[in-house]
Amino acid sequence: MFAALGVCGLVAAVLAAEVVAPRLRPVLAQWRARLAVVPAEDVSAYDPGRERRAEQRARALLRSCVDEHDWAMYRDLGFLRVWGGLADQGRGSDAPYAYLIYPHKPIVAYVCGTRELLNEYCVAFPDLSKPFGSARLPDSDDVLAKWMALTADERRLVGEANMHLPGRQVDPDRVRRDLIRLERWEREYSDNVRAA
Repeated sequence: MFAALGVCGLVAAVLAAEVVAPRLRPVLAQWRARLAVVPAEDVSAYDPGRERRAEQRARALLRSCVDEHDWAMYRDLGFLRVWGGLADQGRGSDAPYAYLIYPHKPIVAYVCGTRELLNEYCVAFPDLSKPFGSARLPDSDDVLAKWMALTADERRLVGEANMHLPGRQVDPDRVRRDLIRLERWEREYSDNVRAA
């Protein structure tokens, strides 16, 4: 008796599958298409030299915007110094504070005479260009954007940036070493200018 019921159940299942199968095929095809791995973008469209060319263009633009001294500083040391202008005591080398601008790092403020680190100012300038825009500008473009913002409207940049104590993202010992390197570089640069 159980065998007969089993055979009847099997026949009923096969007949139901025959009736339902034509309706299920499109649904199953859609389901498989959703689960299928989305193929990656055409690899032949990716140009591995694009980032290098973008950085070369960014360096050329930075060089055309800053003076020769600042360009040599960035080329030799990998960062820029911008004198603070909000204080009443002066601008340029007479300023009581300055900023170091690193690529893709916060802007670091420090006291010129003592090398005491004041703050880190986190700002971002994302690349929103299409179709290949990314979250990161080329290094030199990032430095140029920060330099332009600081020299054009220091008060606004400082007011809108996320301010943190030194050491949050940039190692304070690295900044101190960079300040010593900068002082040494300044002496060598001025000696070379005098000799020329």
